[in-house]
Amino acid sequence: MVGEKKISSSFIYFFGAFGGILFGYDIGVMTGALPFLENDWHLQNSAGSIGWITSAVMFGAIFGGALSGQLSDRLGRRKMILISALIFVVGSILSGIAPHNGQYYLIAVRILLGLAVGAASALVPAYMSEMAPARLRGRLSGINQTMIVSGMLLSYIVDFLLRDLPETMAWRLMLSLAAVPALILFFGVLRLPESPRFLIKNNKLDEARKVLGFIRSQKEIESEIKQIQETAKVEIKANQKASWGTLLSSKYRYLVIAGVGVAAFQQFQGANAIFYYIPLIVQKATGHSASSALMWPIIQGVILVVGSLVFLLIADKFNRRTLLTVGGIIMGLSFILPALLNSLIPNASPMMIVAFLSIYVAIYSFTWAPLTWVIVGEVFPLVIRGRASGTASSFNWIGSFLVGLLFPIMTASMSQEAVFAIFGVICLLGVLFIRTCVPETRGHSLEDIEKLGEKKKSA
Repeated sequence: MVGEKKISSSFIYFFGAFGGILFGYDIGVMTGALPFLENDWHLQNSAGSIGWITSAVMFGAIFGGALSGQLSDRLGRRKMILISALIFVVGSILSGIAPHNGQYYLIAVRILLGLAVGAASALVPAYMSEMAPARLRGRLSGINQTMIVSGMLLSYIVDFLLRDLPETMAWRLMLSLAAVPALILFFGVLRLPESPRFLIKNNKLDEARKVLGFIRSQKEIESEIKQIQETAKVEIKANQKASWGTLLSSKYRYLVIAGVGVAAFQQFQGANAIFYYIPLIVQKATGHSASSALMWPIIQGVILVVGSLVFLLIADKFNRRTLLTVGGIIMGLSFILPALLNSLIPNASPMMIVAFLSIYVAIYSFTWAPLTWVIVGEVFPLVIRGRASGTASSFNWIGSFLVGLLFPIMTASMSQEAVFAIFGVICLLGVLFIRTCVPETRGHSLEDIEKLGEKKKSA
């Protein structure tokens, strides 16, 4: 419970966003741990086991996001973030003490961790958007992305620093250390207030005023309370009118397909194949051990962080569709060109594919990575926003899960260049989807965007 002592807005925003770092750390840590785990448990010829151990977190996240959204409406954003942090702590420690050759145990524990990852991916943006003043909300998707990729970079650095330990100790310590940022999050969130929006919807006006007093000027408090109350009434009416069938009605179908499609394409384009398996990709390309290639995840992590900062600078200077189109074309070519060059120049440097993958990551980091969630946040009308956003998130996690699961299986049966060429074709199909099925949302009000759906209905 919040005490009388004033809590600084900087403290609130830092720990409100810290869940993004934790989310990114847990997604990234397996990248470095996997080569050591693979050697320790002799999984070199078990592509299915490698895929399941890696992708189990994403499988759990499919359900974690949906469950946390419903539970946070009942228990509050703050309490659900605390519960997620505890699951992170327990899951991280359980991962580190997995019995030898306990593939099924580790998969089950990582599915549990996935519940917390999915919850964090849904709760952190929701909490931050409800705490921040309107003038800061436009940057939140970019800041959240920066936090996530910073967490990934942190995990890559930890993996690199632990690389000289004995194999069985190295991967166990890498996975267990995820408990440290989880504990930092837990103790930080203990001092955080509940979202004023949640408090007002639960008729706790005095508590809401106190919380708003931490982060708003006195003249803003009453007007914001009134605005939240009016918005809550509209949302209640919207939820009463909406059903799952409403998503497919002719009035909303165009906008639902646009938002859900962008979220799905972001993952099926194959970015997570690079983030999860880059040491193994370098190993297969060069013949050197994967554990000696742990500098490459750090390089990819730095590129992701820099790209996320670039996005903050250009987010409102270019149309969404323009950035997604240019980004998708360059990303597609970055995947397809290595396969073409390899067929034309059989003796080309094996590191050529890694260089092209780095170009892909650089472009992805300030186009499809952050813009997907900007589109999802802007394109859905209020009546269907809750259900449609949840559906888009689920399709995104399903894509992430399938890419993580199938990539090692695919590379066991065909060349890496061929696998990435397939992802390249999907990138170009994503561009076609953007040009034909996604409206421009930059500079348009939510009402204008909803009218685009009406026009498509009557067209």
